[in-house]
Amino acid sequence: MDFERRVMPFYMSYPEPYGTVKDDTVLSDLEYLHQTYPAEVRKYHRRIAEILDKMDYEGSMIYDEYPDRYTLWHLTENIVKIMRQEEEQQQLEVATSQEKWEWMENLVQVLLCDEVYKRRHGGKRRFEIF
Repeated sequence: MDFERRVMPFYMSYPEPYGTVKDDTVLSDLEYLHQTYPAEVRKYHRRIAEILDKMDYEGSMIYDEYPDRYTLWHLTENIVKIMRQEEEQQQLEVATSQEKWEWMENLVQVLLCDEVYKRRHGGKRRFEIF
């Protein structure tokens, strides 16, 4: 009767559907979690972001609907090569092992995908103080 017309359906009682999160909330959580990275990883993450700044333009491959796996892999190799050269210039007397750089390639690829995700969802590059 009159009671039935006043009852609100359960799905209308929540302002947003269950499980949906706004992108700005996700990005702020991601920024916070970036601050919890170990110091060396934060250094590499910042360097990757600086390199991606040069590729951050309209029509860039990082904004493709489905980025090509080979292109991401090739970009990862180039970033590792750049970082290896920079590190070798800074530490002339200390030779880094090949094993470290094989492991670093995996880390760089994960950080690269993380940064691409952030940029694709509206995250602007911010200059964080670590």
